[in-house]
Amino acid sequence: MLDADGYFPAEVADRYDADSADRFAPAAVDPAVDLLTELAGDGRALEFGVGTGRIALPLVRRGVPVHGIDLSTAMVAQLRAKPDGAAVDVTIGDFATTVVGGTFAVAYLVFNTINNLTTQEAQVACFRNAARHLAPGGFFVVEVGVPELRKLPPGQTVVPFQVGAGAWAYDVYDTSTQFLSSNYVEVAAGRGRFRAIPFRYVWPAELDLMAQLAGLRPYARWEDWARRPFTHESPGHVSVWRRPQTD
Repeated sequence: MLDADGYFPAEVADRYDADSADRFAPAAVDPAVDLLTELAGDGRALEFGVGTGRIALPLVRRGVPVHGIDLSTAMVAQLRAKPDGAAVDVTIGDFATTVVGGTFAVAYLVFNTINNLTTQEAQVACFRNAARHLAPGGFFVVEVGVPELRKLPPGQTVVPFQVGAGAWAYDVYDTSTQFLSSNYVEVAAGRGRFRAIPFRYVWPAELDLMAQLAGLRPYARWEDWARRPFTHESPGHVSVWRRPQTD
């Protein structure tokens, strides 16, 4: 049974930054912060799934006020322990439904966080929650991978993405439900550890429809934070929708 921190309890939060070290490198962080700072302008930013502050803290250091929503108190504790961690306002809750005070110039989810919502209903609710928090003209930004179904020949449901001497990781797909689980196996000192995280993968066109249902309009779609063009070969995308200046 999951505890209150869901799939990010203390044992995961304690290792999160080290396990995702490549995502904390300036080459990964700076382009995202550049774009979000530009979209925020003189306004505030709202991060859904703020985690340990990988994006929120650099934004704060750029002078952008950030409010984060996260279900995991353990992840937020890691954020709080960092320099400037107290400068990020955080509300504990489900970012698909939790409402905070005020309006924001930009709301955003990064690193496949939209897929942590494992039903279409929850993903639609997330878009509506973002729209609810945006000031007129505000932006909603989602970074997410394109489902890798082209890697699945007929009859196959598993795609490995990490193979090592003591660690293996693989995704399991159910194309009938858009269910995806990422599974991690580690063996060290004769002991094994297994962790599985459920997701719901989602297509760019489906996200556009969710945005439309929430009253948001397409603004831009790039392959990555460096704003390279999105094509049929792109492994992921950064998509931006905008709340109209007048409803």
